[in-house]
Amino acid sequence: MEVKKLQLDNSLNELEKGKSLIPGGVLGIRRPYNFVEGEFPIYFDEGTGGRVTDIDGNEYIDYLCAYGPMILGNREKEVDDAVIEQIQNKGFCFSLTQKYQNMLAEKMNELIPCAEMSLFVCTGSDATSTAIRLARSYTKRNKVMRCGYHGWHDWCVEVKGGIPEKLYEDVFEFRYNNLESLETLLKEHGDDTAAVIITPLGHPLAAPISEPKEGFLEGVKALCEKYGVVLIFDEIRTGFRASIGGAQKLYKVTPDLAVFGKAMANGYPIGAVTGKADIMKEGEHNVFISSTFFPNSLSYVAALKTIEILERDKVLDKIWAKGEEFNSKIENLLTKYPVGARISGIAPMMFITFDKNEDGSYKKKRQDFYTQLIRRKVFLQPYHHGYICHRHTQEDLDYTVNAIEEALQYLTDNY
Repeated sequence: MEVKKLQLDNSLNELEKGKSLIPGGVLGIRRPYNFVEGEFPIYFDEGTGGRVTDIDGNEYIDYLCAYGPMILGNREKEVDDAVIEQIQNKGFCFSLTQKYQNMLAEKMNELIPCAEMSLFVCTGSDATSTAIRLARSYTKRNKVMRCGYHGWHDWCVEVKGGIPEKLYEDVFEFRYNNLESLETLLKEHGDDTAAVIITPLGHPLAAPISEPKEGFLEGVKALCEKYGVVLIFDEIRTGFRASIGGAQKLYKVTPDLAVFGKAMANGYPIGAVTGKADIMKEGEHNVFISSTFFPNSLSYVAALKTIEILERDKVLDKIWAKGEEFNSKIENLLTKYPVGARISGIAPMMFITFDKNEDGSYKKKRQDFYTQLIRRKVFLQPYHHGYICHRHTQEDLDYTVNAIEEALQYLTDNY
């Protein structure tokens, strides 16, 4: 079935205006070239549940979920009402801290295997950088071994423009599910390595998601123990999504520290560092951690209410059930239409990618596939995995499976 290109005049006009006001018009991963230029909207206007609407009035089923924070859905009334009540009845920005930090830390101790003490920041990048600072202070060492995306701060950002080499020269990368690559690094640098930071679920940009091979995470932990290195799990994406206690609970491997964010507050800005008390206590005197906005209480209130709903309504069980059925149907379609695509991931986080080939035609297939989906009002990203949220309905999922089949049929007919 032929589907026409979307009407996107308002988005395109707003982008041109934005280019004179903001570098590139839009910052970072949300820039148009990270989608399919000319086919995807650039500005959203509003969202409800599992759907979003752009400024041209096109409504989409949203599987990017704001790059992960929307675990429940847009405009989740209970969460927003709790925040509004805090604003109206208590206030949220003060010279001193309100009690909600303690309440949230207690909840994390209850739910997360590694949690003994916690501190809270505003973003995932704040959290990973804080965890590295704590580990360096605790071990009195400098070097860091990393695996995965850990934010945009100087020590870890992939694009090095504007960053002196001395700020990241002690950071080394190893490969997910390749224990030997980490072991080689630690044999050379183990005595000066402060931390190993890893995403417990492998989700590199534009590549298939990888679950840990049997023994991989256990092997990483054993190497850290051998060399006296702090093991940090970056659970910014998997936390409160893979399970209520994060991927560490799902895979039964407990790190020394872990960082959380995104889904824990259903869209309100928050990051958290949690873990062993003796390491966390470096933040008492030896490590300075402060921001005007770290103590603002709205995100704590949102997180407490979000976690309450996740537990009360068994939300993650429902997301897993929906996602497993959804992914299975897609996998069957990819077998039926052998166009070189595959689905990877776990039920709450999936990704449809195209296997590389010698002539590079996979790039055009990927672009055409995602073009067909967005024209059918299914919002998935060609270079980033998608998510299932609580408010995605069975109707949404069934419609999406049908749209994926039509997109695959288009590739079959044209390649």
